[in-house]
Parts: sequence; C-alpha cells; structure tokens
Amino acid sequence: MLVLLPPSETKLAGGDGPPLRLDALSHPELDPVRKELVDELVELAGDIDASRTALGLSVNQDAEVARNAALYDSPTMPALQRYTGVLYDALDVGSMRGAVAARARARLAVGSALFGLLRADDPVPAYRLSAGSALPGRPTLAARWKPVLEPALAVIAADELVVDLRSGSYAALGRVPAAVTVTVLVERADRTRSVVSHFNKAHKGRLARVLAGTRAEPSDAAAVAAIARRAGMQVERPSARTLEIILPG
Repeated sequence: MLVLLPPSETKLAGGDGPPLRLDALSHPELDPVRKELVDELVELAGDIDASRTALGLSVNQDAEVARNAALYDSPTMPALQRYTGVLYDALDVGSMRGAVAARARARLAVGSALFGLLRADDPVPAYRLSAGSALPGRPTLAARWKPVLEPALAVIAADELVVDLRSGSYAALGRVPAAVTVTVLVERADRTRSVVSHFNKAHKGRLARVLAGTRAEPSDAAAVAAIARRAGMQVERPSARTLEIILPG
C-alpha cells in the first residue's frame, strides 16, 4: 500500500543533510522536470517582485524567495520531516518507533509541486512552490507534470493499493484512476452533511497514521475502511474506490 499525502506550504527550516542532489531522490524518471523547475525557481528568486506574483507571496514572505534562491546550496532533511502543518501534526511520524516507523517510511509518499513524488526518506531542502503557482512564461505545473507523473503513479498502482489523500490541485498534477480517495464530511443534527474544510487535514493525517502503522496489507477500499473503523473512525464507502470520514456536527 502507498499512502499519497499532500505537501504543506509550511516547512521546517534547516536540516543536517547535504545539499540537494536530484539523483539522490526516488523515481529518477521525474528528474528532468525536477531540474527544470528547480533551475527556474532559483532564477526567478533573483526578481523579488516576480517571485511574489508567481508564488502568491506577500511582502512579509520574502524569506520564502530566499529559500528558493538557495535550493542547490541549503541543507536537506527527509521529506516527511520537512513538511509541517495540521496534517503532519496529526500524522506525527516523529513519534513512531520500530516496525511501525519502518512501515510508515515504506508506505508514505508526498505529492510535490516541485519534485513530483517524494518517498518518506528523500532528502529535500526547504522551498516554496504550490500546485497553483504560475511560473512566468511557462505552462501550468499540471501540464508539465502529468506526462511523466501519471505513468510513474500508474506503475505503482499496478503493484499495490494507492490511497490518495492529496487535495484537488495536487491530484491534478498526476491522477491515479485506481486509487482509493477520501472525503471528510460533517453530519449535522438534521442528518444533512457537508464537506469539512477546517478539520479536513487533521482527519486525513489521522487516517494516514493509522494506515502507515497497521500490520494489515489492505487491497481495496473496503479493507482500508475496516482498518479505519478499528481505529475508532466513522467511515462509509459510497462507491468501490471512495471513502467518507463522517464527523458529528
């Protein structure tokens, strides 16, 4: 099983790994696009105003531009340690030990606007690039990633179950038609339901933690739902490849 996580805009600074080497990352078939994007971000960082526009940054976020300028020189750390925020707080991979931690490193991956697909231990620097960023004079990130990322994901999906927890903009970089997808809904007292926004990431992070550590090897959405229910989550399966996490309103 592969659990495909979204990245986060917030990332830890620093690291104790060597500077970025694309050939140290998994999925080398993605390296040509990775190199193009890294080179473009480094060059773009030379123009603060253009960087703010392309990356959707405010004047108070110029440190993000500086991160991009140093992409080839700044230290790295494993991808799962680099990303922060609500989902990653709920995942809490740093608290995992022993066999659970080993399973998590094997099962968890991150969909990245800059690197396409990262495995848990891939060493990456801090950076700023979101799926919706528009680099000047270049095609959309989805147009650039889909031709190489979708085949790479298809190879994985042919061998193991993919649980895709990415948001819509990141899923658009490379679809996985056979993946199990997850929606978080709140159910009100009148039994009506709506999509959750505020707690969405937290509950997906909780599900990712459960799936990362389980001894089971689920092969379909029904098995994923069963694992989540054993962990105390209310989960429904409206179709063969979709799950809904239901929260009380």
